[in-house]
Order: sequence, then structure tokens, then C-alpha cells
Amino acid sequence: MKPLLRIVLIADALMLLGFGVLFLLTPWSSLYNALQLVQPQPALIGQAFGVVLLGFAWIALRAAFDGDLTAMVGRTVGHVNWIAGVLMLVWLVGLHTPQLTGFGQLVAGAVGAWLIIVGLGGTRLAGAVKRREKAQAAEAAAQEREARAAARTKREEPVVYAKPVPAGGPEQAGTSGTGPAVPSPATPMPADVAAATPGAAEQAQEARVAARDEAADAPRPPLRG
Repeated sequence: MKPLLRIVLIADALMLLGFGVLFLLTPWSSLYNALQLVQPQPALIGQAFGVVLLGFAWIALRAAFDGDLTAMVGRTVGHVNWIAGVLMLVWLVGLHTPQLTGFGQLVAGAVGAWLIIVGLGGTRLAGAVKRREKAQAAEAAAQEREARAAARTKREEPVVYAKPVPAGGPEQAGTSGTGPAVPSPATPMPADVAAATPGAAEQAQEARVAARDEAADAPRPPLRG
């Protein structure tokens, strides 16, 4: 839709430029007589209107290449065109004021119809482009709100840190904490700890005696000569 509206704006700019130059040449009577057109009186009014049309042509051409102005200027120029076309048909063709020849009325009717068609077409295209831009802006705003909500939810989530595991594995977990270390059942009790235990000295003495007796009763290998 927007590329088509740009083409319509370029056509409007060229048309307004032609009419603007024509009105700027209002004092040129021979030109108006050759074209069988009514010369505006006084000439100052015609030239001032030509300057206004040239300004509209520049705005239309600028909007054709500036995306931010395309829809707004396209709608404005479209309304101006079809209203001007209706006025031309009413005054020049319907009321025959001012008096025109047959060729002049034909040209005026064609120009008025062209202005109505181009104006209404440009207005509808501008409206469609404006609605699409609003829909795209609303979609972009919704996506931005969703992104902000997701970021806010992520910031509010609690951070859970994993419990560190000692280098020696789970068996050494007791040594890294504040509680007392529990020795493994397979770990032999040191001699100083055994001596501090009540009755440990007698048990150790009995174990040594038993080991010596077993060694004495063991059969000896035969002597070889």
C-alpha cells in the first residue's frame, strides 16, 4: 500500500507543479487565450494561488520519500484534490461560470473528474497505510511490554547456590564442617588414643602374649643339610 501511495503523491506533486506554474503565468494573456482558459483577475490573485500550489507540490514530493509524512500528507492532499474537483465541476460545468467554450468545458470536466478520482484514491490509500502503521506500532508496543515483564520476572527470581562438595568426596564432608570428625570403622585407632582408653593397656598386653604363643606353637620347617 505504501509504495502505491508514494506513486500517487509523486503524480499529485507533478500535477500541482503544473497548475502552480500556470497560475504564476497569469499575466501572460496570449497563453490563456491559446489554451482557451479564463484569466484570473487581478493577476496578483492568480500568482499568489500559483505560489500556494507550488508549496503543496513540494510537500507532496517530500512526503513521497519521507515515510513519516507519507500517510498524513497523502490524506491531506487527497482531500484537497477531490474537493477542488467537485468545485470545478459545479462552477465551470454545472453553472457555466465563468463562460467557457466547448473545448474549455471539456477540459474543465476532465480535470475535475481527474482530481476527484486521484483525491479519493489517495485518501483511501492513506487511510489504509495509517491503519497498518497503527497496527504495527501496537504490536511492537505489546512485544516490548512482554520483554519488560519477562526481564522483571527474571530479576525477581531467587538465586539458589549449590552446596560445595569437598575435594575428598562425600566421605570427607564431616571434616569440612563445624561438627566433630567421625573416624571410619576401618581406620586403626592410634596408640596414644588407645592408651588413654580404660583397660586398653591390658587388652594390648594380652594380644601380644597370644601372638607370641601362636608363633611358638607354629611347626618349624625341616632342616636341610
